[in-house]
Amino acid sequence: MRSIWNGAISFGLVSIPIKLVNATESRSVSFRQIHTEDGGRIRYRKVCELEDREVSTEEIGKGYEEADGSIIPITEDDLAQLPLPTAKTIDIVAFVPAGRIDPLQMDAAYYLSPNGVPAAKPYALLREALKRSERVAIAKFALRGRERLGMLRVVEDAIAMHGLLWPDEIRPTDAADPPTDVTVREQELDLADALMDTLGEVDIEELHDDYREAVEELIAAKAAGQAPPALPAGEPRGKVIDLMAALEKSVQAAKESRGEAEEGEEAQAEAVGSSSARRAARAEPKQVSGKKSTQTGAAKKTTEKKTAAKSSQSSKSTAKKTASKTASKSTSKTASGKNAAGKPPAKKTASGRKRAS
Repeated sequence: MRSIWNGAISFGLVSIPIKLVNATESRSVSFRQIHTEDGGRIRYRKVCELEDREVSTEEIGKGYEEADGSIIPITEDDLAQLPLPTAKTIDIVAFVPAGRIDPLQMDAAYYLSPNGVPAAKPYALLREALKRSERVAIAKFALRGRERLGMLRVVEDAIAMHGLLWPDEIRPTDAADPPTDVTVREQELDLADALMDTLGEVDIEELHDDYREAVEELIAAKAAGQAPPALPAGEPRGKVIDLMAALEKSVQAAKESRGEAEEGEEAQAEAVGSSSARRAARAEPKQVSGKKSTQTGAAKKTTEKKTAAKSSQSSKSTAKKTASKTASKSTSKTASGKNAAGKPPAKKTASGRKRAS
């Protein structure tokens, strides 16, 4: 690939000579402007308004227009002499987690290639340092006449640089906010969750440009003198319809496209039920609070008290029953061991038997 900029990466006191090449390319079909009556090409000619004549590329330079319309010429030498260290250097200023970069700031992407054999070692050092730290480098560089912000990250075995917009170039979201207050119902959220889950994930490598293919088919048909492909029948886009009905229909269509077609009401109930269960599962850890813990602790204490009370009552009852049985046995033994006079009978011994005889 042809390089569009040569310079160096400044990494502290380390300098890495690099070449900058485009990391992306456009595959869209391009059109030419033509004269509709005869098909002739429409071309633009660069004309000097003072001399009223066409000028060549070599005669064209740059100039800044003042508020009164006067032009201040600016040459390439003027720009080259600017006191900027980034004129030929990608100056790394910080290393930050990748998640800190807002995707809204992302601009064009480039590959940084080591320029020459001596640059291979410091290039690999920076690449491996970025890998191990799991961070990206924020840098400043100058390209096409202005200083820019960039983000360096590792892509496979190469270092890629994304141009970043300056923070003050990002517009606020005020213009995109809904014009009125909108309330979203839980049922609508459940169906939206179900639709997202039904659509599932996708391998981005499998996605392709359907519009470009359709345009290429159109061009091929017209070149062969055939009728252009007909537009498939379908509902008009952008029409405001019932949101719940659209969500239900979308869930069912997504299931059918995946070969999971079910009856409408059953599919909706299952989708909403599974979505509600997932939402409850996500919300359950967040609902754990001091009150819940206190209630749980109080319930445990109450249970323990009831158990202790029952145990105490059971012990008392058992003790009473045991005492009663013991007294009854003792009474029966005493009663059976006394004679009519209330005295215990004489013991029958061997000597007693002899005296009696």
